[in-house]
Amino acid sequence: MNKVLILFFIWANYSVSQELIVPIPQKLEYHHQKASLGKKLFFDVRLSRDNTIACTSCHFLLDGGDDNMAVSQGIGGKKGIRNSPTVFNSRYNSVQFWDGRAKNLLEQVEGPIHNPVEMGSNYSEIIAKLNHDKNYIREFSLLYKNGISKYSIDDAIGEFEKSLVTPNSRFDKFLRGDKKALTKNELDGYMLFKEYGCISCHNGINVGANLMQKIGVVEAFDTVDFGKYNYTKKEEDKFYFKVPSLRNVELTAPYFHDGKVKTLKDAVEKMAIHQIGYPLEDNEIEKIISFLKTLTGDTPLTVRGGYEKNNY
Repeated sequence: MNKVLILFFIWANYSVSQELIVPIPQKLEYHHQKASLGKKLFFDVRLSRDNTIACTSCHFLLDGGDDNMAVSQGIGGKKGIRNSPTVFNSRYNSVQFWDGRAKNLLEQVEGPIHNPVEMGSNYSEIIAKLNHDKNYIREFSLLYKNGISKYSIDDAIGEFEKSLVTPNSRFDKFLRGDKKALTKNELDGYMLFKEYGCISCHNGINVGANLMQKIGVVEAFDTVDFGKYNYTKKEEDKFYFKVPSLRNVELTAPYFHDGKVKTLKDAVEKMAIHQIGYPLEDNEIEKIISFLKTLTGDTPLTVRGGYEKNNY
């Protein structure tokens, strides 16, 4: 792709995407009693076959919602092939998992449970374990007419995950009208983010995670993972992955589906080459990173021990 075409591509993206990012709502809707139960399950190692791995083993809720490892470690020290994505703001994802194979949070829950290199368990075993816990029996029976079941386990965890949002980032405050929320350097970074077309994929409430995109649009990306193709078996789906959310991105290193990119600088640099085919200057990368750091929001309220008011 020659430079003229690249600049046209950048201009075209900029012209249609000037304000495509929206702030996270300051009030959420979720069932706080189910979320409270889901939180207990999220921390419960009994969801794994050998009682060693919980959801929180791969999603640190006091950090970026991921585990800061290239790939996560499951039962028996087994390792997968993909980087653990953040669980924060996942309610806003259009699909779940890097390859998009789960349509929603409810479907997403069972993925790690059945995966032999993650929890390696099944619902029959989990339900049997939980039925030995009088507190669980009581809590489930109060919220679900069928008590402890596959559906109620998935639903409670999914409801807790709905609460895991990180509002009030400085960029959200800027979008709401606080023009002093960002420095000049950060604003310059935001302008570059738009001008170079980054915003054409990283937009919406989650600054990404709302579409699938091919990695290596302009220049092939070195990966043996076929992404979405692995489950669709459609040739056109090769190397397609869910565009990751950029919220809290400064906290979620390492980056990309394989976790091989260790720094935010390298991530921005590689995306410029592979996705828009235009190398960035060091000062441009620095400014874009300064903007990305303004996307770090508050720790979710349910992690801090509270729940939204005026909920169910």
